[in-house]
Amino acid sequence: MDKIRLWLIARYRLIVSSIAFIPGIISILFLVFAILLLIVEFSEAGRQLKTDLPWLTLKDPSTARSILGTIAGGVISLTVFSFSMVMIVLNQAASQMSNRVLDKLIGNRFQQTVLGVYIGTIVYSFFLFSTIRDTGGSFQIPSISIITLTAITVFDIFLFIYFLHFITQSVKYDVVISRIESATFDGLKEFCIEMVEEDKKIGFSALSVIKTSKSGIFEGFDTKEIMDFCKENACSLSAIYPMGTFVLRGQPILLCSRVLAESKTEDAQEGVILSQQESVSRNYEYGLRQLSEIAIKALSPGINDPGTAIISLRALFNLLGYRAKHFPPSALSRNDIPHMVYRKELSFDELFARVIFPIWDYGKEDRMLQQEFKLLLGQLSTILSSAPLYKLLKSVEEEIDQGDLS
Repeated sequence: MDKIRLWLIARYRLIVSSIAFIPGIISILFLVFAILLLIVEFSEAGRQLKTDLPWLTLKDPSTARSILGTIAGGVISLTVFSFSMVMIVLNQAASQMSNRVLDKLIGNRFQQTVLGVYIGTIVYSFFLFSTIRDTGGSFQIPSISIITLTAITVFDIFLFIYFLHFITQSVKYDVVISRIESATFDGLKEFCIEMVEEDKKIGFSALSVIKTSKSGIFEGFDTKEIMDFCKENACSLSAIYPMGTFVLRGQPILLCSRVLAESKTEDAQEGVILSQQESVSRNYEYGLRQLSEIAIKALSPGINDPGTAIISLRALFNLLGYRAKHFPPSALSRNDIPHMVYRKELSFDELFARVIFPIWDYGKEDRMLQQEFKLLLGQLSTILSSAPLYKLLKSVEEEIDQGDLS
């Protein structure tokens, strides 16, 4: 049952995160609305309304079909044009920043909602086509539904105008960087909940190892599954790698406090999250690396945009400032069992070296970046004592002094 539950959860996450999920839901709602409106229109109340308000009545079926055909064709063209623009924007973002920022653009809920409204309008108009029919000498024409569709189309046009504004704003570097920073900060707040750094030593002697049956990026644990496993097998576990590490099939991933049968090691893997794509919500370090990659890409000779690199660098130092005073828990525990699952987390120094040093390596000769590094490192050094931080600050000061002498 647990395997079925995990499979269903994985399928649910895949469906919900798909670009087609929200458009599909909205399209279904449009279809349901069209059916309900049609039922009301051909009820006694609807007929009476059209009698009281003659302007709501269309008597010529060819006119009705012309309106529906024009609207359907126009909205289809609007949809194609709108999302051709999205593809151009995505291509520009991938080429000038990093292709790993695409999930922030593709997964944008507003874009998906706009797509859903357009497709819903098309579904609505196609459905109404099928309701215009000859009823023995007279035609059944859904006049109120067609007039409502016309009003929806006018709304689509205004939505398209706003969408143009939104898409031009969303590709700006500072907007993309701000979104990544915000998502990473949310992950930091959720994961780094301790105010004091805990002892990271494993509290047991490892007697066996658990190897992976598939390759993937290690992104932590399914807390319920892994703690249930520890309870059922009376053992503690410890991660060998920090989150964000790619683990090859057949490689050890967990240490165990007792010797386990092979079938039990397979059960333990149910609580380990190995994915093919990284997620900022599960691993905040991935968000930091995205910001670092944007800065490095901006400093490449082909782009040569130190301004964007500085914006990304400021976002990184803002996040690192929070991480300097907040720490991830060293282990997972539960009140009903004495056993624990120990994490292997990157220290602040390791995290700092991974995401900041590469930017300095690429941009050390740029005077604008040198001054920004000196300013940000000086401020961060007042928050904590860090050997890599002081080492980099010394290198920055030496590079600035050497540049002044030359």
